[in-house]
Amino acid sequence: MKVLALSSSPRKDGNSRLLAQSVLDGAAAGGHDVELVDLADTVTAPLRDCRVCRQESGACSIEDGYEHLILNKVLPADAIVYATPLYWYGVSGQLKIFIDRIFCYMKSDYRDWESVRDGLIGKRMVVAVSSEETYPGAVAGITAQMQEFARYLHNDLVGVLRGIGNTRGEVERDPSRPLDQAFELGARLFEERSTDYRVDTSRSGVVWPTPL
Repeated sequence: MKVLALSSSPRKDGNSRLLAQSVLDGAAAGGHDVELVDLADTVTAPLRDCRVCRQESGACSIEDGYEHLILNKVLPADAIVYATPLYWYGVSGQLKIFIDRIFCYMKSDYRDWESVRDGLIGKRMVVAVSSEETYPGAVAGITAQMQEFARYLHNDLVGVLRGIGNTRGEVERDPSRPLDQAFELGARLFEERSTDYRVDTSRSGVVWPTPL
């Protein structure tokens, strides 16, 4: 399987990036192909008005690395790790821009919009957040947004990781051991149970089968 981490911190040695790398290390230990992309190197401009700025060919007119990223790295991935520091109780601007610009490639005036839509469906998703605050509600906004993002894309949100730290690398000293948690989640990324029951969901009532 292919696992892609999108690090949205402007710091390449920041805490959320360390969490993402730990997920990848766990996935790699499980035999999966892994890659990390720093969004700050790839996405340089926010969403514009596609009705005004789209090229006649249907291509996006923003000339940065976004098209290559979405078509050649995100779509082929089986799992995506979205890593962000907590900024004003939400995701970083780079991650918000990444999500917003998916719109350009799913609009019907983009030549391959159906392929993009189909390629975004059915992935496994992990969210990794670093924050200075320990208050549980501080990350509630991020959790809610990414849950709805996952539901919209029919992705399985298998984990929301959180590490506490502010200065570079400080998350390594978090006594809750978030880097170890991240590694373990990466190792079982494609086996981790992900459920979201509805009133008509068929289920046995047993979550963990009794070992034989």
